[in-house]
Amino acid sequence: MASPVAREARSPVPMANPLTQLSLAELRRRTSVKWRQYADDVLPLWVAEMDVPLAAPVAEALHDAVGRGDTGYAYGTGYAEALADFAAHRWGWSDLAVDRTALVPDVMLGIVEVLRLLTAPGDAVVVCAPVYPPFYAFVSHADRRVIEAPLGADQRMDVSALGEAFRRARADGRRAVFLLCNPHNPTGVVHRRDELEAVADLAGRYGVRVVSDEIHAPLVLPGARFTPYLTVPGAEDAFTVLSASKAWNLAGLKSALVVAGPHAVADLRRMPEEVGHGPSHLGVIAHTAAFRDGGEWLDRLLAGLDHNRELLGVLLARHAPTLRYHRPEGTYLAWLDCTALRIDTGPVGDEPGVVTDIAGPARLFIDRARVALSSGHVFGTGGAGFVRLNFATSPEILTEAVTRMGRAVSEHHASHG
Repeated sequence: MASPVAREARSPVPMANPLTQLSLAELRRRTSVKWRQYADDVLPLWVAEMDVPLAAPVAEALHDAVGRGDTGYAYGTGYAEALADFAAHRWGWSDLAVDRTALVPDVMLGIVEVLRLLTAPGDAVVVCAPVYPPFYAFVSHADRRVIEAPLGADQRMDVSALGEAFRRARADGRRAVFLLCNPHNPTGVVHRRDELEAVADLAGRYGVRVVSDEIHAPLVLPGARFTPYLTVPGAEDAFTVLSASKAWNLAGLKSALVVAGPHAVADLRRMPEEVGHGPSHLGVIAHTAAFRDGGEWLDRLLAGLDHNRELLGVLLARHAPTLRYHRPEGTYLAWLDCTALRIDTGPVGDEPGVVTDIAGPARLFIDRARVALSSGHVFGTGGAGFVRLNFATSPEILTEAVTRMGRAVSEHHASHG
């Protein structure tokens, strides 16, 4: 019997909604971390993998490459050219120059390589917390220190907090970088152009370089508009790192691109040649096909995610109204405020970005609901008492998961008065 991926690759009829194509039984056959980290009775809505088959153009490109035995080393500028065309069509980014790009193994490793170009050990990297946990881990492992600029109560960047963090980062005259998450993970906020202009103004005033992680850029949902940081005035010396990984579910096919602003080209030229040896050739093929030919599939995915975003709000209001849901503008991640449950955040000594254990509300939901979510405490300041829920799954699985969570919340409230 043909696999779901093979069926999709050969099917002449486009899929309606990628999120409804695979059953729970088919998903449980997967061997990636999302489906193997926990026991079979757990519904996994944690790590950023989507429950979708491969987009047909991506599957066909991979099948063709394997059929040719085309499994050598990556070469050429096809990936960057496909990204440039996609960016011009989707975001109006018309000056993404191929000669200002570099191939890197993945987004986080690309960020680390850019940090090495712009800073030295001991220099500061500013992040807006709560934020993607590997920002802390990778920065620390690169011997740079993290300075937090907490998000505001509205989950958007706080310009005054960012300015203070920039001042601290540069107080001793050392170099500093602001690691921007655009769109923001875990909140799902899509930064507005005026917000990014304020970032560029602050960065220019304090002499801070900006590196923008835009891996979720293709996943902006109806009602919001993505602004590439490098299109903002004042961002000419910045860097962006992005890939097709999140939007087309290609995390296991390693490949990403660094894009330098026009005033950062000399820095990019100092990147060691061997960094470009790390990406997978099949990864480059897959990401290129996604950006070049995967737009129609992406549009269906975005419609499905928009439906799930609304469904999640309805389900939480019905089954767990004490959990506060801030409707995300992008990504497929929901940042749920569970502080009304009054649960301790977890073991003393947990560090932001270090996934030592799930804690607090996430522990409640895995123990009592058998639903795996990402524990908020590892996202840094402001994350305690929150969970991150991945809604890139079928409406049926999402409904079952939130129903279980609602029962766990009711039991918890009953047992704690």
